[in-house]
Amino acid sequence: MMLLRRRQVLLASERMQLRPPVHGDYRQWSELRRESASFLKPWEPQWAADHLTRRAFNNRVYWAQRSVSGGSALPLFLIRRDDDALMGAITLDNIRRGPAQSGTLGYWIGERYARQGFMREAIRAVTDHAFRKLDLSRIEAACLPDNAASRGVLEACGFKYEGVAQSYLQIHGRWRNHVLYAILRSDRRGRTETG
Repeated sequence: MMLLRRRQVLLASERMQLRPPVHGDYRQWSELRRESASFLKPWEPQWAADHLTRRAFNNRVYWAQRSVSGGSALPLFLIRRDDDALMGAITLDNIRRGPAQSGTLGYWIGERYARQGFMREAIRAVTDHAFRKLDLSRIEAACLPDNAASRGVLEACGFKYEGVAQSYLQIHGRWRNHVLYAILRSDRRGRTETG
């Protein structure tokens, strides 16, 4: 479900609202990232020295606003309905139109909210929105081969393993191979082996 409120995209799922970040999210975001640092850093690009500053966060908010209005990305925060707690984020990025009609999915969740089905719920909501409302045909995702949690959530959401990209991203300061996954709007592929 997508609602428009003051030009903000808002997706609703069973337990969450997914919406772009706003400046007022800074405190919750910085606290969650700080307390989850050791949980997140092995899987993410190296954090800049100013990663948790208000200025860096404001730049993220401005990027999100430009990306949504330009249609190039859909960066969303995961907000729990019960208490408005910020739990993580999911971004449909690199939205390509024309013959590609595709995008790339990235996500993170705070350690205290992990393994409770929130990210699975968020991925399903964004995937449904991308196929039904944005008319995309393909959504791609990549993760480190040893990130069993990320691989598991992608597979549970219907993403299929497609292969390995050598030196795909710098993670925690090192070029790392990633396993590639994708889901198609009309996916008729069966299960694939996930090497």
